[in-house]
Amino acid sequence: MIPPDFNAADTQQIVSQQGVFRWLSANGSRPPTRVVDADDRMSADEAYRLVSRGTGLLWRGDFHNARQLLSAVSRRLQLPRRQAGSSPAEAFRLHRQEQSHRARTLALVLVPLDPGHVVPLGRAPDVRSACHDVYGPADTPCVVPLRELLGIIGAAQWRKKGIPIAALGARIHPHYGVFAPTRSEYVDLVAGCPLAPTSVAFDIGTGTGVLAAVLAQRGVERVVATDSSARAIRCARENIRRLGLTGRIEAVQTDLFPAGRAQLIVCNPPWLPAKPHTLLDQAIYDPGSRMLLDFLAGLAAHLQPGGEAWLVLSDLAERLGLRARTELLAAISQAGLGVVARSDARPSHPRATDPTDPLHAARAAEITSLWRLVVVGDGIDRT
Repeated sequence: MIPPDFNAADTQQIVSQQGVFRWLSANGSRPPTRVVDADDRMSADEAYRLVSRGTGLLWRGDFHNARQLLSAVSRRLQLPRRQAGSSPAEAFRLHRQEQSHRARTLALVLVPLDPGHVVPLGRAPDVRSACHDVYGPADTPCVVPLRELLGIIGAAQWRKKGIPIAALGARIHPHYGVFAPTRSEYVDLVAGCPLAPTSVAFDIGTGTGVLAAVLAQRGVERVVATDSSARAIRCARENIRRLGLTGRIEAVQTDLFPAGRAQLIVCNPPWLPAKPHTLLDQAIYDPGSRMLLDFLAGLAAHLQPGGEAWLVLSDLAERLGLRARTELLAAISQAGLGVVARSDARPSHPRATDPTDPLHAARAAEITSLWRLVVVGDGIDRT
């Protein structure tokens, strides 16, 4: 059975010199129209020339040599540094353009999978369990982008080991394709915000379930965690079970709000109003700020009288010239909401201190905020 949120591209086929194969890509990559066989005799320059023209390379040699070839092609696709004088918005546009081109090109180095997700190449790792978690069962020969397969292997290790979350005193185990809580500031903001006794809270766009777990651990009696992604809901449920919070947190697949009202509604939406290029981008990029605006617009109908909403949002979009602070404040006001307080945190991730990053200036100045919002005129005295 294919996972419920498996991309439509996954059922396509690819034709090579060795026959017809089912195309697999959980990241939304499209199969190339032209494919040639490649092996250990192919040079990196030849591989780069072919993939630059849109030709897929179906690898028939040693698996480790395929990884080395992919790295060599990647080096030939190094992102250019920001040109002096370009605006932050232009630097972001060029950066995203190059990222998209890079992803499409590197996705053209392909490896075969035999039935049962066995890689029929020399020195290939055992990827059966990792691929089954992402693709589901496979009883026919398949082809998958090597870069995606390596990402699945790495994600399987993260899922196994987990990511330590100081605010929980425990680990969260992310699944492939679900945003991993490697940045601690947004979790710490939710863990440290003043919280009155709360019987029901909603966590909108829960992902791994980390914020729902923080709320439950802080004493919220019942948390309803929602996400539109079936993969995220499976991940959240697994983490809830691992943390022993099954009776306190319910994970529901839906777009934004569940039925009913809550005293507290928390949301950490994608921070950048731009088009995602892959399925994995959807946790970071929100075209037209749709999720952010829909969340704000729906709060008044889902908050209990006297309730609060906690919006966790970075100002990176503002520093890149993608959204003005006045637009955010106008959206809050138009939704009939008011700001009662705001907590800020500086980034602690490595990219904030990496001067080679094309967006370094914006990342270094970035501030993540927790906005405490209430419905204006609900008649509740909060003094």
